[in-house]
This record gives sequence, structure tokens and C-alpha cells, in this order.
Amino acid sequence: MAASDIEITPVTDKAGFKAFIDIHYRLNAGDPNWVPPLRGENEEMFTPGKNPFFEHARHQYFLARRGSQVVGRISAHIDELALTQPPEQGMGPGTGNWGALEAEDEAVAAALIAAAEDWLRGQGMTRVLAPMTLSVWEEPGLLVKGHDHPPTVMMGHQAPQYEGWVKAQGYETVKSLYTYDLDVTKPFPPLIARIIASGEKNPRIRIRDVVLKNFDKEAALILDILNDAWSGNWGFVPITDSEVAYTGKKLKPLVKPDLIRIAELDGEPVAFMMTLPDLNKPIKEIGGKLFPLGFIKLLWWLRHPTRATMRVPLMGVRKPLQASRLASQLAFMLIDSIRKDAVRKYGAVRGEIGWILDDNQGMNAIATAIDSRVNKQYDIYAKAL
Repeated sequence: MAASDIEITPVTDKAGFKAFIDIHYRLNAGDPNWVPPLRGENEEMFTPGKNPFFEHARHQYFLARRGSQVVGRISAHIDELALTQPPEQGMGPGTGNWGALEAEDEAVAAALIAAAEDWLRGQGMTRVLAPMTLSVWEEPGLLVKGHDHPPTVMMGHQAPQYEGWVKAQGYETVKSLYTYDLDVTKPFPPLIARIIASGEKNPRIRIRDVVLKNFDKEAALILDILNDAWSGNWGFVPITDSEVAYTGKKLKPLVKPDLIRIAELDGEPVAFMMTLPDLNKPIKEIGGKLFPLGFIKLLWWLRHPTRATMRVPLMGVRKPLQASRLASQLAFMLIDSIRKDAVRKYGAVRGEIGWILDDNQGMNAIATAIDSRVNKQYDIYAKAL
């Protein structure tokens, strides 16, 4: 299709915002491995005043049309906190982002990306890092491996052709993010089992569940460890207090206290692992629609997540311990203790760990040591503006 028949317009009103949300569902409806997000949750993600990301971000949404038909969308945005990060960690001054790309064909994708780039230039940006929907903590990267099975909760899914469309606009891969698939019914290899047993005998180490009645306090503790543990990672942007509260509220219905563990060393919290039952499975079954019966089915599943895939979206060890053997020992202990309870209490058979940066040697080594394998890869691209 020719690019001359494509009109790109900014989203400026409620009708435009509705179209921005609707096109996501229309273009992906035929993909058997796409999971339609709950519409209310999806709208909230992109709404300033609801998603605290916008407390420190500028944005502009765009729509593509052919005649009266909406055929694509994109978000251009600038995270003010990302601009303050060291350039060697991926973000830094002059770096803007685009994300939420949906396009009917390559010409539409090219026109949308060009519009996002123009907006970023107009905001003084000199470089783009994409896709980010919206931040590195939400759905970063473009799916380039693993299109043959649905994503787990809090992970994105794009059609295979998008990779070529993005690269054709002059983008080069700067980072890959991996997720790992793990058969949680199998015990760990003997060497790892010995490392875990040694840690269990160490009186300085305590692995505990989160205390659900103190969930807000526990969530703040976990995210404090996370900010410290990830602060040197590529792409890191600190999580704000508002985002801590928002994330805690969002995750609370999914939280099972025996699936989120905190490791203490000499009584001080030093590491954590968060595991969530994969909400995407029941959401896919109800087609992303809560009414008329979806809400009841989803509520039932949240109370009884039997045989659910378990996803580990976040884990971390405080920075002073990261270069020590204790870091990997704590990680193995956390994974194994949750693995056993996930199987025993919830009948889990599969787990997914990640995402993990391609150059995070420690975490990739841990994932490999427990016989997990890469099942999805998301790439992040860069381009000078």
C-alpha cells in the first residue's frame, strides 16, 4: 500500500483515545497467541492521572488513517527520570521513546514511527530507544522469538513482521531481554540442591513469606530492594513512591503470600523473589471481557489458581551482596522454596522467569543452572534522531 494515502493525526480528544485503544484489539484479534487485555486496565495504562508514570513523563499519541478507517497507532513519550540516568546504562539525556505500535502494514508502521520521531525531535530529543510501552517497568521490547505461544502476565506480544518493519526504519538492536521456561515439577540438579541445603543450615539466613496483612509495607520493602538491586542495570529508571503504591494495588489481587518470599541475612531483608500466577490464561479464556460472566470466572480463578503457570517477573539481591557467592545461593533458595509450594499447593507444572537482560551474566547463569531454557526474546532498538 502507498504511504501517500496515510494520514497521521495526534490524539486530542476522547474519540481519538477510544480509537487508540480499539485498534489494539482489532488488529490482533486474529492472532491465536495474543491475549486481549482487560479493557479498563488497558485504558488506565495510557491515562494521565491514573497511571503514575505520567507524573514524570511527557507524551503524545498518534493515529494512522486511510480515509475514515483507523489503521494504526503509536505513543511517543519522554520519561523525565530516564533523562537523568547515566548514558552508559542505556537511557540518559536526549533519549526519548516510542511504543504501543500497532499497524495494518509496513507503510503504516513507517509513517507512525516517523511521526513519533518528529515529535521527539521537537521536544529536543537526539536519540530514540524503542519500543517502550510505556516504561521499562511495563512492557519493554519487541517480541522477536516465541510467537508460537501466548505471553504470560505483564509481558507483551507482537506479530512477527513487526521486527522487519522496525529495522527497515534504521533501528539497530541494542539490548535483548530473555524469559526462561522451567519445568517446576523437577527437582534441581544435585549441585544446586547442595548449595540450597547449605544455605538452609546457615543460621544467618532466613527465607520468609510476605505478610499479607502488612502488604503495603511489604510491597514498599520489596520495591526498595528492587531499586537498589537494579540500579546499575541497563535501562534502569527508579520506581517512584506513587508507582510503588500503584503497583502494590494492582498486584494485590494476584498475590499469594507463599509465592512471594523475602530473604533476610542477620535479620535484614537483602533479597526477594516475586511469583505471580499467570493471569493471562483466564483473561484469554474470557476474551478480555469482564461482562457478563467474565468477572465471575476471573474471580473464581484468582481464588483457585490450580495448575497455573507461575511467572517470576521480579527478583533482586541488594547491591553490596551481588558480587558474592551468597547472592546466587539466596537466589537458588528463593526459587526452590517457591517452586516447591507452587507445585504442592497450586499444582503448578510450569514456571517462567524473566525478563532478564542478555548481559546479566549472574541471572542468566542461575536460570541455566536450574535447567530452564529461553522461550521468548524481546529486543530493544536505538536510533539517532
